[in-house]
Amino acid sequence: MAASLLNKALKPIKHPNFLSALRSLNFSSIATAHGNPSDGPSSSSFTFDNANNNKEKDDNSIYIKPPTSNASTEKTTSVTMPMSFMTGSIVGKRFYEKVTTRECDDGVGWTVMLDYRTLKTPSKRPLKLPTLALAKAIAAEWEYQQTDGIRPFTMPLMKLACTALERVPLTRTKIIEHLMKKFDQDLVFCRAPEDNTLTAGVHGVQVEKVDPLLSWLNSEFGFQPIVYSSFFGGKQGEGLSKAVENLLKKTDDCELAAIDALAAAAHSLVIALGIFRGKLQIEEAIELIRLEEDLQVDKWGLVEGGHDVDIADLKVQISSATVFLGLSRKNFFH
Repeated sequence: MAASLLNKALKPIKHPNFLSALRSLNFSSIATAHGNPSDGPSSSSFTFDNANNNKEKDDNSIYIKPPTSNASTEKTTSVTMPMSFMTGSIVGKRFYEKVTTRECDDGVGWTVMLDYRTLKTPSKRPLKLPTLALAKAIAAEWEYQQTDGIRPFTMPLMKLACTALERVPLTRTKIIEHLMKKFDQDLVFCRAPEDNTLTAGVHGVQVEKVDPLLSWLNSEFGFQPIVYSSFFGGKQGEGLSKAVENLLKKTDDCELAAIDALAAAAHSLVIALGIFRGKLQIEEAIELIRLEEDLQVDKWGLVEGGHDVDIADLKVQISSATVFLGLSRKNFFH
């Protein structure tokens, strides 16, 4: 159902790579949960205002009625989504009939309308998106919601948009510092020992699959990455680390939000940058991320309810961040 709604909402778009990636998105899967805004730069939540308060007829704020409490009868003008926002719970009933998009009043950016209401960010500002394509994709997520309740965990693009608009501008420096802190222990730098009979097969597959990405990293930044066999990680050269950090500093808020989400899901900033630069497609990235674990599955078998759930979750996280990255770029369809 989600795929058909997305196809209908994005019918004017004629970009085959984007459509292929978007159709692969499994909106029924559960994305990784994050904490409250104070928990770190990757977390996000958003609030909705009560349009009936302040007695202003032209206030287009969205209001979701908070749970009834016997402890207090005081009226609430806004409500923050709880931790269950990203863990599978239903948050309130669907209160709108029609979902549309429109250009922002200042002519810069696009927003999503739920009936006559303007969708708002956590800081109660209109959701101002950089492209019409991204606005239509987020509108499709809201249109997909069932009448019995809103399921925010099925809206990964909405979550990334809120992160890019609200969290990244305030915590950009910390996000980059966190990404660079994990760079030396990147997944693609860890290599199984070649001289061990138990890991020789893994080493061979890593050389075949990962080395082309490392060669690209060398040609892209002009520094040879260092591989190691220790679980405690190694140390990359200062030149490579500085070049990667400078690239991150040049990204816009949507790009950095997508890179951060990709790196968190992949346990690899290099794979995230490979997607960002167009070196890796979604399927190729997932293959690299699961390389060692898939070898174990081939040998010992797949655990139902374990490996299959992890794979589905990974596909949602990588696909949604990649699609968000593409849709947020104004020149993506040229």
